[in-house]
Amino acid sequence: MVGYAVEKVREQNPLVHNITNVVVTNFTANGLLALGASPVMAYAKEEVADMAKIASALVLNIGTLTEEVVEAMMIAGKSANENGVPVIFDPVGVGATAYRTETAKQIVREVKISVIRGNVAEIANTIGEAWTIKGVDAGSGTGDVVALAKKAANLLQTVVVITGKEDVITDGKRVHIVKNGHPMLTNVTGTGCLLTSVVGAFVAVEEDTVVGATEALAYYGVAAERAVARTDNRGVGTFQIEFLNQLHHVTSEIVREHAIVEKGE
Repeated sequence: MVGYAVEKVREQNPLVHNITNVVVTNFTANGLLALGASPVMAYAKEEVADMAKIASALVLNIGTLTEEVVEAMMIAGKSANENGVPVIFDPVGVGATAYRTETAKQIVREVKISVIRGNVAEIANTIGEAWTIKGVDAGSGTGDVVALAKKAANLLQTVVVITGKEDVITDGKRVHIVKNGHPMLTNVTGTGCLLTSVVGAFVAVEEDTVVGATEALAYYGVAAERAVARTDNRGVGTFQIEFLNQLHHVTSEIVREHAIVEKGE
């Protein structure tokens, strides 16, 4: 099912335009470079339309919102839509504040989103479902994550990726569940945000968005597992560096050998 897109990314070197948060900019750029994609961080409203137009994918991440950033996101998103560039949206912390929630709803209302990637609380709050969020992390909540993902996909008319212990990818009909990854990822700031940008790189080279997103999740999870195995619990700093190394070293063949992907209902 997966393990054929990593080399496509490296061969095509897609330009991923990131309007992301200030906490993760450097890590996101380095992670994309390690994969073999080409990152660009352009935020000024005066240039984002031009940059989005020439990009292979546009990533919008609302981790550190300001009025100016939101304006730039809207301009870039509409330019991407006009030029057939896929838009990947990361609704960081939606549900934590009214401003953050309303901004996310504005983006999904006014920009055609190809993929929305978040934790279960972020996706739930984006579509008005109740789910507790603590800062930017999913809090306590009960419910059927697959059902929620399918509902969100149908409401938003997009591919939904809900990440957690198991990752759910769906377009409202097809459901893929990726079981790779490691809890150590949650101890490094920006791993979720980088994942969203990695999804952008894979979607840029795969015509089938569900397949592209699934490939991205499997690759990312396998890289995390290999990084943990090679750092022997020496700490999060060592893991972070080795994780970047593994993003560079993991091949399509390695993904095919180690990916754990199932079809859901």
